Amino acid sequence: MKIQRSVLKTARFALIPFTLLVLTAGCTVEVRAAAPPLLNAMKTEMQRSMKELSTKERPPYFLSYCVTDIQTANISVSFGNVEAVNANSTRLLDIDMRVGDYKLDNTHVIRGQAFDFGGGGRGGKVLPLGNDEMAIRQSLWLATDRTYKQAVERYGKVVTNKAVKVKEEDLSDDFSREKPVTHVDDVPPFAADTAQWKGIMKRVTSLFQRDPKIYQARMYFQADLNVKYFISSEGTEVVSAEPIVKLFLVANTKADDGMVLPLYKSYTAFSTERLPNEEALRKDAEDMIAMLGRLRTAPLAETYTGPAILSGRSSGVFFHEIFGHRVEGHRQKDPNSSQTFKNFVGKKILPDFIDVVFDPTLKQRDGVDLVGYFKFDDEGVEGKKVTAVENGIFKSFLMSRSPIENFPNSNGHGRRQAGYRCVARQSNLMVIAKQQVSYDSLRTALRTECKKQNKEYGLLFEDISGGFTFTGRTVPNAFNVQPLVVYKIYADGRADELVRGVDLIGTPLATFNNIIAAASDIGIFNGVCGAESGGVPVSASSPSILVSTIEVQKKAKSQAKPPLLPSPIGAAKQ
Repeated sequence: MKIQRSVLKTARFALIPFTLLVLTAGCTVEVRAAAPPLLNAMKTEMQRSMKELSTKERPPYFLSYCVTDIQTANISVSFGNVEAVNANSTRLLDIDMRVGDYKLDNTHVIRGQAFDFGGGGRGGKVLPLGNDEMAIRQSLWLATDRTYKQAVERYGKVVTNKAVKVKEEDLSDDFSREKPVTHVDDVPPFAADTAQWKGIMKRVTSLFQRDPKIYQARMYFQADLNVKYFISSEGTEVVSAEPIVKLFLVANTKADDGMVLPLYKSYTAFSTERLPNEEALRKDAEDMIAMLGRLRTAPLAETYTGPAILSGRSSGVFFHEIFGHRVEGHRQKDPNSSQTFKNFVGKKILPDFIDVVFDPTLKQRDGVDLVGYFKFDDEGVEGKKVTAVENGIFKSFLMSRSPIENFPNSNGHGRRQAGYRCVARQSNLMVIAKQQVSYDSLRTALRTECKKQNKEYGLLFEDISGGFTFTGRTVPNAFNVQPLVVYKIYADGRADELVRGVDLIGTPLATFNNIIAAASDIGIFNGVCGAESGGVPVSASSPSILVSTIEVQKKAKSQAKPPLLPSPIGAAKQ
């Protein structure tokens, strides 16, 4: 599983459950926000840089510093044995230096360079830890000098590119004007009791020893506190604390035909107290063991087109891939992007009973923490609720400070992983169905649709691992949602049949037209979305939906046989 997939080359955007960094050593960890010298150093160097560079031939019109203090505690346990425990701290600096003016600056896309994204990509600099103000200022000074030189050089290329290329389709400014804000979070101590979680994880993963045909059984625990310090030459000052705790259970087995069969369970919260207790984790592990045994002997699914139900989690990922990435604002003026919905504002794209909302201000839904929650985005703009679709009508894009035609301002969705350039990204995606039926009625409607289409069965996508999509013009504009648990639902009422080995595929506009009903349940998927501004935490939630026509393709599989020798765990029990 990978968080990023060489996105700058492939325009492929992946959504996956949280995966965790595993290192070594550590015990109980307590971390705190940095002392005021960090902010003092940032402010002093910003004022000095703007003053001194104002005398240059091409002075900067905007400068921002974002420093992220990242403190992490990790544990990895496999089959009841601890593999690694770690405590780690990092401090990263990101600089946004703009030469030119709000209308045209050095971040402007240079046409002819594939996936340019304003010169983005990795650019973060490691800063000294601690409170030595002069050491911090020294690093800020050198990084600012390098960034300014790069900005001036790139601005020259931008001006030349505009002079030799045809007129651009979107003449929007390169940077929006936003009101400066000041906000400082309280940052209490954040503790992670690794000794307690080691014990729980050892007991839970030891359950997998009972099945010698399970080849991997691991739990990962990660507690993070990211404290972001953002200041800009416009006067914005934001200090935000983002605690998050992630627990991840993964196991896999292998069918006789060589297909690797994984299952995942991920749990995410803003504190350890909101994670499941040991009893709930043991039940999930027991269910996973049973399902892996069933999957080993399940028949391969055939290539299929026809009606299907997507469970709430599956539907959430489905919308994230086929819709969410295509409404990220900056793509609408990228000449390499397909710009799927650019001309659909005010037009119908979904059934009139469907709304789609992105809301970073919502911390929980149905009692579940939503990891796409934040108060301010990574450009210092307050996160705002965005109704992208209302009554089936497309209304709005997700906006960073990169304007597009008819959308001149940010709505607080400029996001990045530390070390990357900000672009518009998703937050908490919520599909809201204003007409609902019971889940049992949805299954009945699936059977009815199968009979209408003369299909022997429909499919139920019960659980998924994630998905990816392509949005560029030079590749097919398709999506791929990767199921873990799929059933055949027979039109004649026969018992459901578990199958394996398919991926859900398609193209967005055609698939939207096929949604015909929604249930009254809600499924929530928390994960990391990887794109050109790195991996950012997002959630996707939706009711189960009935689609009149979907397409599945066979999943790639290994050609290697299962292990020739029995597992030593199984042998020891004989």
